[in-house]
Amino acid sequence: MSYELLYRVGLGSAQSPFRVVAQPAGREVDWINRFLDQCCVRGLAWHTLRGYAFALTHFVRWWAERHSTDEVTEQALNSSSLLDYMRYHADQQPRPAATTINTRVWVVERALRCQFPNAVPPAVPGFHQFYWRRSALGYGRPRPAMKRLRVKEPKRVVTPLSIDEVARFWASFRTGRDLAIVGLMLLQGLRSCEVLALDQEDLILSEAQIRVRGKGNKVRLLPLAPEAVQLLDHYLRLERPPRCGAALFVSLKGRARGTRMTAVGLRSLFRHHRQTTGVAKANPHRFRHTFATDMIRAGLSLPALMQLMGHAQIQTTMVYVRITPQDVYQQYARAVSQLVRPVPPSQL
Repeated sequence: MSYELLYRVGLGSAQSPFRVVAQPAGREVDWINRFLDQCCVRGLAWHTLRGYAFALTHFVRWWAERHSTDEVTEQALNSSSLLDYMRYHADQQPRPAATTINTRVWVVERALRCQFPNAVPPAVPGFHQFYWRRSALGYGRPRPAMKRLRVKEPKRVVTPLSIDEVARFWASFRTGRDLAIVGLMLLQGLRSCEVLALDQEDLILSEAQIRVRGKGNKVRLLPLAPEAVQLLDHYLRLERPPRCGAALFVSLKGRARGTRMTAVGLRSLFRHHRQTTGVAKANPHRFRHTFATDMIRAGLSLPALMQLMGHAQIQTTMVYVRITPQDVYQQYARAVSQLVRPVPPSQL
């Protein structure tokens, strides 16, 4: 028996389109699909729902191989269920990334606690213990949190693109649409999903503003750089096909001409230009890091940068801030030059 993740349409807004089924019978795995339905009712994003479905499909395959059934019961759950699942990842070759392991275990634990509230695996010694946590910046009252079963994740440092790399990548584009897309990422710090979700009515070029729908469907109004206004105006006047719906960025060639540009098309576009220019690190998220670094170097405050990037917490913004040794030296030299130095006694 195998387990597959299917995408079904027309199930209604109260049901998840992602369904985990056992093949060849086509029987749904009820406890997983109930959890996905609850997440759908809560209004989780499509990509988040898909990630949960993939993680739970992986778990049920492991569970069925270990127990010869996909039925998760109160009797089958024990204190080492999740720990055994984590050990299974450690034995794989190649071993999954630490982030992948932690995400899968967290999703599975959340689903089990939701679907089997009276049969939650007892606390694993050293992991599921309550402690008092204070925010990363030290403000606010401590609040209770719970240690989760997880492996240590290596610290990830994303290096922004250099001026030369940005210039080489930028020079490889030929259409106004592609230049406008890269400009919104590099000059405005937009996510790729935010760029693709833009509608023509979101542009207010007369006031140099743009309306962006970010994560959690939160809307923010951002100022547009003069260069971004020129790129968007050029694309709208000369390249965007007429009568092609509300989408701002659409396909310009082929059968899909006039339809909204997809994530697959955007990835293909960046892949082609990375190969053409040799800038292997050029991707939408790297542009976002480059934008944040440039804004900090230009003197923008963290709260303002948080609003521009659409973050709910300032700690998230700090992840994007990377101060190089050269930045430290320049700021130190500027601060020292403004100090009031005491006069040595020999000069009095």
